Amino acid sequence: MTSEQPAPQDPKAQLVLEAATKIFLQRGFSAATTDMIQKEAGVSKATVYNRYPNKEALFFAVIEKGCSNTISQVKAIQASADSIDKVLAEIGYTYLKFTLSREGLALFRTVAAEAIRFPNIADAFYTAGPKMTLEIISEHIARAADRNEIKVQSIGVEQAASLFISMLRGEGHMIGVMYADSVPSQIQIEKWTKNAVDTFMKAFAP
Repeated sequence: MTSEQPAPQDPKAQLVLEAATKIFLQRGFSAATTDMIQKEAGVSKATVYNRYPNKEALFFAVIEKGCSNTISQVKAIQASADSIDKVLAEIGYTYLKFTLSREGLALFRTVAAEAIRFPNIADAFYTAGPKMTLEIISEHIARAADRNEIKVQSIGVEQAASLFISMLRGEGHMIGVMYADSVPSQIQIEKWTKNAVDTFMKAFAP
């Protein structure tokens, strides 16, 4: 991520960021230009460059914006759930709701398409989103294991968390990536989440 970002209350920076999100997710990183973003935002070039020095900085900001809201919601679950199955169910639903949304899928496609040419962009996305989610789930699983709610010694905490995320994403993410018009219903997201939680709890029951 860039070391300096505009102040969050800066209204023009928000206009530029919203325009950048739209352009990047429609056209991809390589095809998008700062001219397109400037015109979409309805501001001057000076306004864009005073807040974001280049296109890469803009895309980093889009990644951070896309991931931060979901991560904040996932972190907040820590105090609201009292058992590991409830924690995983809440986290799973929150995570899938963004991951399988139009914006979440478009962001994933855009980053994946540029990963070879721009590995720093892929790293920024992985660090801000998937890695952070894995760490949060790992913390919950470790605490649940200490309470003897589950036993994950056979594969370890982080692998157990990774397995849960893999079950959670599963077919739904593949369908979403491949079919741009595919948007799952709330019922479907709840079903995928429940299947992942139920399978996880049966596999690691004490």
